[in-house]
Amino acid sequence: MATFGTALLGGKAQAEALKAPRSLSFLNLHTGETLKATYWEAGGYVTDALSAVNKVLRDFRTGDVHPIDIRLLDTLAVLSARVGASGPYQVISAYRSPKSNLALSARSGEVAKRSLHMDGMAMDVRLPGVDLDRLHRAALGLARGGVGYYPVSNFVHVDVGRVRNWSGS
Repeated sequence: MATFGTALLGGKAQAEALKAPRSLSFLNLHTGETLKATYWEAGGYVTDALSAVNKVLRDFRTGDVHPIDIRLLDTLAVLSARVGASGPYQVISAYRSPKSNLALSARSGEVAKRSLHMDGMAMDVRLPGVDLDRLHRAALGLARGGVGYYPVSNFVHVDVGRVRNWSGS
């Protein structure tokens, strides 16, 4: 039941935390688009908000829109709360079409040929006002999936695949 970062809360407090609205803010660095959306409210996911999230986090190279995994959204909501962030996630990469991913992996050995970005299960982000190392440590502490640390490129990769971690440039 403790899927939304509430494992240490008990009884009533946990139930209330699970009912609370969940919101995220994004700035797509490639398109300049921004979005602040409450994607969970009144006990369910908000279809219109999820559609808006999918659009903002589309493959900017091809324009392809793909559903972003709700587990990833929940992970990002918990992560921003954990580091006390108030600004939007700056998104370097979210959904990638197979065509875009193939082109990127051909240019860089740091791009997985079968990236979880292609399934809407991964995002490369940073948070204004939050030290990248702190964001990285907090993401690792969630133990919810993969976490990549790219200090030279100035982002943290977060995904909802199997738990693992790595460093890149």
